[in-house]
Amino acid sequence: MTDETNQPETDPVTTEAAASGPDVPPDRLAIQPRSPFFDEAKLRRGIGIRFKDVVRTNVEEYCISEGWVRVQAGKSMDRKGNPLTIKLSGPVEAWFEDLGEDAPVAKL
Repeated sequence: MTDETNQPETDPVTTEAAASGPDVPPDRLAIQPRSPFFDEAKLRRGIGIRFKDVVRTNVEEYCISEGWVRVQAGKSMDRKGNPLTIKLSGPVEAWFEDLGEDAPVAKL
């Protein structure tokens, strides 16, 4: 006989974000309303992004667990009038700006 318990498998990144509470931004967020990762309520709070130890203000989308940000590539537009973006890889940290200087930071 074995002592096996049926425990659901959990994603460590999701579990970490859920354990941190609502004061930590989501793992992935986009500013384009067409994206499935768009969340207007969280964007209204203001999201600070640090990418490769530099605070960035031009981030279109980010993913902390995969370690990338998407930024606009100059003034180029696609045929539908949306900005062309490039994906940059590296360590990403995010926090809510409305919490001030001591805001908890979501990072990997």
